[in-house]
Amino acid sequence: MAVIEVTVVPIGTPSSSLSEYVAGCVKLLMDSEGISYQLTPMGTVIEGDLDRVLALTRLMHEHPFEKGVSRVVTTLRIDDRRDKDLTMKGKVEAVKTRLSSSKVQP
Repeated sequence: MAVIEVTVVPIGTPSSSLSEYVAGCVKLLMDSEGISYQLTPMGTVIEGDLDRVLALTRLMHEHPFEKGVSRVVTTLRIDDRRDKDLTMKGKVEAVKTRLSSSKVQP
């Protein structure tokens, strides 16, 4: 399973607000099976089969074009670990565990 962070940025929109486009992209995720996602203030994190998630990010990239935007910049960061299960929750818990132990010095 892969964890992917995606940010879709429509360029040249009539307004400086992008929430309409973000909502359309998130709706694509809501309608998809076999993935988990978390909306963040600066992007969206998606968890699932790599091929499935990449196909979804392609649909997300295309969404602003379908709404009349003529330029879109999409950024992906992929964490694909093959030696053990990888989840969004597990990544966060690993950091919390280290923070609660004496292994981390401020």
